[in-house]
Amino acid sequence: MQETAGGDMLPQPFGPTAGVARLRAEAADFRVSETLAFRPSGSGEHLFLRVRKTGMTTRDAADALARWLGADARDVGYAGLKDKHAVTEQWFSLPTTATPGAGPVPGVDGLEVLAATRNGRKLRRGALSGNRFRIRLVEVNARPAAAGRRLLALAHRGAPNYFGPQRFGIGGHNLSDARALLDGRLRVRSRHRRGLLVSAARSHLFNRVLAERVRRGCWDRALPGELLMLEGSHSVFPAERENEATLGARLRRMDLHPTGPLPGRGGALPGGEAGALEDAVLEPEQTLVEGLNGFGVSGMRRALRVRVALLKWYWPAPRTLEIGFQLPAGAYATAVLGAVFDLVGSPAEDAPEAA
Repeated sequence: MQETAGGDMLPQPFGPTAGVARLRAEAADFRVSETLAFRPSGSGEHLFLRVRKTGMTTRDAADALARWLGADARDVGYAGLKDKHAVTEQWFSLPTTATPGAGPVPGVDGLEVLAATRNGRKLRRGALSGNRFRIRLVEVNARPAAAGRRLLALAHRGAPNYFGPQRFGIGGHNLSDARALLDGRLRVRSRHRRGLLVSAARSHLFNRVLAERVRRGCWDRALPGELLMLEGSHSVFPAERENEATLGARLRRMDLHPTGPLPGRGGALPGGEAGALEDAVLEPEQTLVEGLNGFGVSGMRRALRVRVALLKWYWPAPRTLEIGFQLPAGAYATAVLGAVFDLVGSPAEDAPEAA
């Protein structure tokens, strides 16, 4: 089972995991390739680079590209953060007239340009449609048949859309710092750091609600008063607007997903049984909720379930499993695999998502 920022274990929907597996024995065991939500125009003042980086954070890669091409690091754009302990392919934008070719970035180990084009606007955070993953698990202590059954369950039902431990920092320090920030005990000058702490607080509250829905077996179905999210969008609407005869079928097809809270000021709230459940789960965390309201962040909703697309796997050697799949932006591969295995190994230091 996965561990929460507070040290509790996140429940999983398919019964006990199939066994234990080691993740990230080396960087090449975790490969991520992002897909932009748009096609660059091919012309404009911003250079778009698709790069492959290994053992490097997104910000380190951005700084290296800025130095190489003579740009201000503050002007470098990227759509999402990617893991340090991985081989990742992602896009960056820089306002420059330079036109580099494909190949290694001079003087920088682990950074290679794969393709270059241009666009009229800077690449903005969140401009992703999803991420493709290819992951090798080693030292797998599980029967292949048991692992296969849980992987098939992922394909047919999706996975709980938990935030991964990367969101909370090493040892969960981001959450403890967030509590101190939101109740006035800590001052943080860095805007980026404040954003990380606020995100950690909201992610923790969402995970608590989702964990309770998993315990009750209602993480992938609509409760009375539910707010639903349309697959592939952030559009949210009350379940009562959906035809009752088709609601269940659309949920099973994963066209629609029940949602949970990213607390803040305003935003849509569920009613009925769904709202009562959220209120009960969040009641012990009212200090954190009220701190977020006072901080001025806007309340939002997040799907409780994530669709696991293009899932495939094979065993290249005994106790070694390779898995490929695609997730929408904002979903965590480690959280998805946590529904199948108890994962051990090096955690990511950078979040594999569009934050």
